Amino acid sequence: MRFVNTFGLAVIAAIMVPNFIFAATHRDGFENLYKNKAVEFLEQAGRFGCFAFMIFCVPVLCRGFWFGGAKAAYFAASSALTAAYLCGWAVFWKENSLRKSIVLSVVPSLLFLESGFFTLNIPLIVCAMIFAPCHILLSCKNAKMS
Repeated sequence: MRFVNTFGLAVIAAIMVPNFIFAATHRDGFENLYKNKAVEFLEQAGRFGCFAFMIFCVPVLCRGFWFGGAKAAYFAASSALTAAYLCGWAVFWKENSLRKSIVLSVVPSLLFLESGFFTLNIPLIVCAMIFAPCHILLSCKNAKMS
């Protein structure tokens, strides 16, 4: 794999579009009701680590596609999960519910995990394993508290 993963960059760009639209249309922003500084910090560190390692592949730590068909599986799974995330935003746009929180937290978590595993990108796997439980917990707790 090259140092810059252009497909990973395209995936990150695609999943950020609804987030930017949400931020632009909701000037008040998102209020985090679940106040747990440790979980919040780990979620943000995991999130930005996932963003970075989806795009940049550290040569020694990113081993590349590790089995025949891994590249095709990576493109297929990443594309399907990206489409599922975008559809989740479209379906649940005006809704504020637990099911919205579950979909919009589980899908990107799976996206980062599968991307890391298919490409044997060790930093991405580590960041995704930090991000996933923290993001899902924060999303679900906030949905229940609102």
